[in-house]
Amino acid sequence: MPLDHYKLLGRSGLRVSPMSLGTMTFGSAWGWGADGDEARRIFDLYVDRGGNFVDTAVNYTDGGAERLLGTFIGDKRERIVLATKFTMARDPGNPNSGGNHRFNMMRSVEQSLAQLGTDRIDLLYLHTWDTTTPPDEVMRALDDLVRSGKVLYLGICNTPAWRIAQLQTLADMRGWSPFVALQIEYSLVERTVEHELLPAAEALGLGVLPWSPLGGGVLTGKYSLADVEDSQEARCLPTGRVS
Repeated sequence: MPLDHYKLLGRSGLRVSPMSLGTMTFGSAWGWGADGDEARRIFDLYVDRGGNFVDTAVNYTDGGAERLLGTFIGDKRERIVLATKFTMARDPGNPNSGGNHRFNMMRSVEQSLAQLGTDRIDLLYLHTWDTTTPPDEVMRALDDLVRSGKVLYLGICNTPAWRIAQLQTLADMRGWSPFVALQIEYSLVERTVEHELLPAAEALGLGVLPWSPLGGGVLTGKYSLADVEDSQEARCLPTGRVS
């Protein structure tokens, strides 16, 4: 699919490539992934072919992904729709360094802006629902970020359809900034989102961005049936003995 056949993102007027560039593998701090040179090659290839929609998160490779992107984007900043995420813990020793609450949201955005070397986040995702923060705290804080100009658009990931509907309805009722994007795991091997999340996205005006569209590599063809069976057998093997 040509990357310059841009689409409107959800109920916004924002134009994005039909395929976004995910950067969870930019950096090798987690013991795997693309080093700086390889990550730069991937980024340049994507942009040169007309791609303009880049996805990252504050915690990807311990911040390495955002820092690499900050050096890659340079004078291309106004061409790039830059999406990042908050929720996941940034400092394992600090109980408030993760979650959906205002404290972590604000600190995460500040950290992302510094790591990316930019003055704004074009699309900020709530990475996953934390099950504890009140919905009105989340949506009011997100709206404050949009009103401040540090964030332009909002999205949500990995959250039940009923909760997304609640949050979106709350935003509409209060005149707060709504979500325009939904990022969810979706592929030919993970289709459970078709029951509720995809219909909810259509009803609520959310653009859908699948993650792991190749099913963790299963759909690339590089794995055989024997690989899958070996993996299943390994999971069934006893790992210890109880006496």
